[in-house]
Amino acid sequence: MNMVGAQTVAEGINDIDGYKFGKAKEVYTALVNKEPSDANYFYLGNAYLVQSEPDFEKAAEYFSKGVALDAKKSFFSRIGQASVKLGKGDKAGAIAELNQVAKDSREKDPEVLYRIGEALALYPNHNDPKLSIEYLNKAVNLAEKKGVPEYYYYTLGDANRLNKNWGEAMNAYDRALEVAKNKAAVYTRIGTLWTSAKQWERAKDNIDKAIQADANYAPAYKARGGFNIVYQKYDQAALDYKKYLDLADSDPNTVLDYAKLAFLAKDYTNAGSALDSVFDKIDDPIKYRIKAYLQYQAKDYAGAKTSLETFLSKAEKSRILPSDSGLEGLILAAIGKEKKDAAMLQQAQQKVAVAKAAKDETFDWDAELASASGTAPKVASGEGGPSNAAIDALKKQVAADPKNTDLLYKLANEYQGVQNWGGAASAWSQMANVLQTWEPAYYSLGYALQKSGDAAGAIAAYQKYVDVLAAKPAADQAKGKELLANSYYNMASLTANADKAKALEYVTKALEANPADADAAKLKEKLSK
Repeated sequence: MNMVGAQTVAEGINDIDGYKFGKAKEVYTALVNKEPSDANYFYLGNAYLVQSEPDFEKAAEYFSKGVALDAKKSFFSRIGQASVKLGKGDKAGAIAELNQVAKDSREKDPEVLYRIGEALALYPNHNDPKLSIEYLNKAVNLAEKKGVPEYYYYTLGDANRLNKNWGEAMNAYDRALEVAKNKAAVYTRIGTLWTSAKQWERAKDNIDKAIQADANYAPAYKARGGFNIVYQKYDQAALDYKKYLDLADSDPNTVLDYAKLAFLAKDYTNAGSALDSVFDKIDDPIKYRIKAYLQYQAKDYAGAKTSLETFLSKAEKSRILPSDSGLEGLILAAIGKEKKDAAMLQQAQQKVAVAKAAKDETFDWDAELASASGTAPKVASGEGGPSNAAIDALKKQVAADPKNTDLLYKLANEYQGVQNWGGAASAWSQMANVLQTWEPAYYSLGYALQKSGDAAGAIAAYQKYVDVLAAKPAADQAKGKELLANSYYNMASLTANADKAKALEYVTKALEANPADADAAKLKEKLSK
């Protein structure tokens, strides 16, 4: 590897790790102007691939210049060209080229092997983590004599994570912790790993450690924003994302990423301002997707439809996500509601089903579809129903501390005790909003809604119980089987008159969960006639 200006290369690598992509591009541009080599063209082009949204055209421009220097020995730029192929969805062609580069280089340069491994784990939807791990391990072994750079371990951890090898990912991050100059980079990755595993306390602990290690490390605030979104602390998430932007740089791609994040934090004003500030500076069609989300939120459904259609027509097919289908469905639902178009509403449900099947978490798709189409169940309330002194006292306490789950649990049970099912449903709904991954709250909500006569709301809540439980580990699913069977049985009972086929489907699943359920067996026999 040509090491001219190595300190500058290292500086650029650190800038990229800190999400200072604009600064990294400046560093590498200066390096290319000083010495237009294969490696330097690669580093500049690669900066456009590793940013929040890859710019394949700009990256390819620099890789082509690197390859033009020596069509065979420009190993780095050839890796870059293969990475572009991979990002666009040509996995077979990319892997063939990457393997050929490894062969041509005789696997003597750890940086070449590392960059092959990095490319294979770079794109969420187009990758080969197993092959990536193979090359990254070779790079680590080859670099050990002179010292393994911490970013080798970062990427090795990321590749193992992509391959769902959680233990190996943690081992790689632990090794990075031993050599990293900036511990914040490692703690942030460990924190996001625990967030993915839904180990919330460990996630928060490591993200906090990252910020303690380096209060100016932008990715840590982005990670904390994501953590706060999980807990619906949208105001705090919005502040974290703003801090992320302030500490990163004003590169248009980063500002665009912030606009997307601010939308998720329900900070619509800042999201819109950020998008407007860079809209004409960016050619990437992703800007139309973000604009569509903001227009949908502002109830400009016609504008949202136009923006989303523009994105879908301009974007590479490899960049189209299940959430795009979901958003299209929501827009159609809203327009269909206005036009009272039953066919459009049916099409909307089919589009949203694509996002749900992919387990996309951009929205609570069922709730958002119900809201957009005007089929949202009535809001439960305990007002006007039976009450007692304990309920009155707990209501005051909950009003002062609305996220106190102990108080909500007590209030729900007090309401149930006096058979105020609207009040119970309201309390369980609040509980579910605070503890979104605690499935018993959805079952109890469904039961309360069923008792209050809200069949549609009950079915939606029982289905949410099913969905949340399905995302849990096998041991948790085993513990939840009784309520799972009950949920399916109740849904079958509630749909028996309106949709016999659907009811039969539900009761069959109830018996799969609990074959000994006599009531379910009787209901199935009745529905089968």
